Amino acid sequence: MHDEKMIRDIVKNVVDALEKNGYLSVSSKNAIPIGVSNRHLHLSRADVDRLFGKGYTLTKMKDLSQPGQFACNEVVEVWVGDRVIKNVRILGPERAETQVEVSASDARKLRVENAQVRASGDLRGSSAFRLVGPEGSVTHSEGLIIANRHIHLHSSDANRLGVRDKDVVSVFVPGEKGGVMHHVTCRVKDSYALDMHIDTDDAAAFRLDTGDFVELIK
Repeated sequence: MHDEKMIRDIVKNVVDALEKNGYLSVSSKNAIPIGVSNRHLHLSRADVDRLFGKGYTLTKMKDLSQPGQFACNEVVEVWVGDRVIKNVRILGPERAETQVEVSASDARKLRVENAQVRASGDLRGSSAFRLVGPEGSVTHSEGLIIANRHIHLHSSDANRLGVRDKDVVSVFVPGEKGGVMHHVTCRVKDSYALDMHIDTDDAAAFRLDTGDFVELIK
């Protein structure tokens, strides 16, 4: 709880400081920090064993914006048919189901047919893939998705911004390549810190980097 409050306080202080000094062109009341997510995957315990050896423990490279989430040192190959993307990073901790998250550009490179834009964990009917690690490989008939645009919100942030879990909203993006991003899903939980996640395609289209701010406009 202490870490969650500290993160929320830091975000608020940064936003206030940017606005005071004229660097923020969105309203501080509705400002949301951006986190750009490159291709990555989440592994089940069983798949960690298959790819890295039984009993292997994933090792932390760095913490991520969401409390308890971290990027691992370990990477694997993602295959779809005869197409591969190497050095795809694993994010921890382990999950109940293995999930691969790619951009639309990645899906085209892998020649994924009918790639699905999904919320994290919504895997039924999504695309098949194979993972290759240092100690083995694993094939899944579903679990590869293009992650939807989404905002993580603590319940206090959701109340302040007037949104609820699973609401779909829009955000304003300032700047030369700015505009409005639609179809953004709100995800509310007391373990979350305020943060909007987009993939590298969206980041490139709107010229956004991690740490930039957008404005919730609903």
